[in-house]
Amino acid sequence: MIIGAFRKSDIGNFNRKGVGMNKEIRIGRHVITKDSPTFIVAEMSANHNMDFGRAVAILQAAKDAGADAVKIQTYTADTITLDSDAPCFQITQGTLWDGITLHKLYQTAYTPWEWQGKLKEAAEDMGLEFFSSPFDFSSVDFLEELHVPAYKVASFEITDIPLIRKIAGLGKPVIMATGVARLSDIELAMRTCREAGNEDVILLKCTSAYPTPYRDVNLRTIPSMGETFDCITGLSDHTMGGAVAGAAVALGAKMVEKHLTLRRADGGPDSAFSMEPEEFKEMVDQIRIIEQSLGRVTYDLTPGQTREREHSRSLFIAQDMKAGELFTPENVRSIRPANGLHTMYYEELLGKRAAADVKKGTPMSWDLVDFGKNRE
Repeated sequence: MIIGAFRKSDIGNFNRKGVGMNKEIRIGRHVITKDSPTFIVAEMSANHNMDFGRAVAILQAAKDAGADAVKIQTYTADTITLDSDAPCFQITQGTLWDGITLHKLYQTAYTPWEWQGKLKEAAEDMGLEFFSSPFDFSSVDFLEELHVPAYKVASFEITDIPLIRKIAGLGKPVIMATGVARLSDIELAMRTCREAGNEDVILLKCTSAYPTPYRDVNLRTIPSMGETFDCITGLSDHTMGGAVAGAAVALGAKMVEKHLTLRRADGGPDSAFSMEPEEFKEMVDQIRIIEQSLGRVTYDLTPGQTREREHSRSLFIAQDMKAGELFTPENVRSIRPANGLHTMYYEELLGKRAAADVKKGTPMSWDLVDFGKNRE
């Protein structure tokens, strides 16, 4: 089967064409591996509503909620699209933004560039990592001047190969969302990074719908994507609530990105599908619980389980018995606790005789069995 310019079999063998992507990626003070805590990113996007003080408040809310990083977007309306009313520039795809042009949307949604250095400084003072999604060469150059620790390639830019090549060539971690990508698009983007000498790539499963219906998320793609492209994977999530993010972590996601606002009721281009701080904190707490509960593959018992095993079932004398009396279902039973013989010997004991008088409640043992007498 041909997918784009590539054979499906070739894409499936991507991780055998080289040594694979790096499995230890550093973003600022955080190292992301298959065994590390999930790297949790709060996406500010347009939720600042063109108010710098609100933007700083979102940074603080992200910190208080347990995020590891805040991500913004670096573009202007003129760097991301054209000011045109032509049909192809109209938003008509059944989104929250239908009825306006791309240029008008981005005029209200962009983060002023003069804020971004100040926001980075404020975030780092709070102990947060701070990086951005650039949307053209000029925004990459601008972010390099700010010394961001990583770059995010937004879903709609995964087909912009010159942009990816420029970002990858900087030698910093590249995080790529796959919200509108076909399999061949992902392969080409990953190959572009590798050819640029950059193997610090994280792929994020993403569905570009705002908000995303749960039925469209397809989280099982996450482990498949990690195996196919031999890389660290994560989730860029636009569903409501934190359940999908928690499930993604259970499936191996090592990065989770969710939009954060102060209050959805405040409005803004992205507010309708953004989390409020209390919701974000609940999601982070649930992810940390999930990480603990995933543990490792083991059939060993914990000390607590070993103690509790004392209350499992075993064989006991259920009635007072005289020496020579037959063991029957009435006087030998499988009950709790575990002090007697294993229940696997139940049928073997039936029909044998007691070796001595024995009281009800006595744990069954082989010493109580007279093996010298025949069954009746």
